[in-house]
Amino acid sequence: ALRKGSDLEKAFATAALVYNNYADPESKLSKAETKSLLQSQFWHFIQGQENKPKYQEIISSLDEESENKINFEDFMILLVSLTLMSDLLQEIKNVKTTK
Repeated sequence: ALRKGSDLEKAFATAALVYNNYADPESKLSKAETKSLLQSQFWHFIQGQENKPKYQEIISSLDEESENKINFEDFMILLVSLTLMSDLLQEIKNVKTTK
């Protein structure tokens, strides 16, 4: 559907597709499913972050036993939060691309 979309549009479409593939019929993820998704699909961004207090806070909140599920909006906020603290983000900033 987004063959002619911009790189940013394609990136968000991909995030939505991945989320939907993991989500339950109500379009939500359990905290355990969210953690599993992050570990399998977002590894390069979270790799090496294990000792950072903010990362530990985020991951420990996903370990809590709770009936609460994560919707797409909360999932995207989680992705942005993890991206902002990632060492990979600095590497990405250092790469200049031209079009």
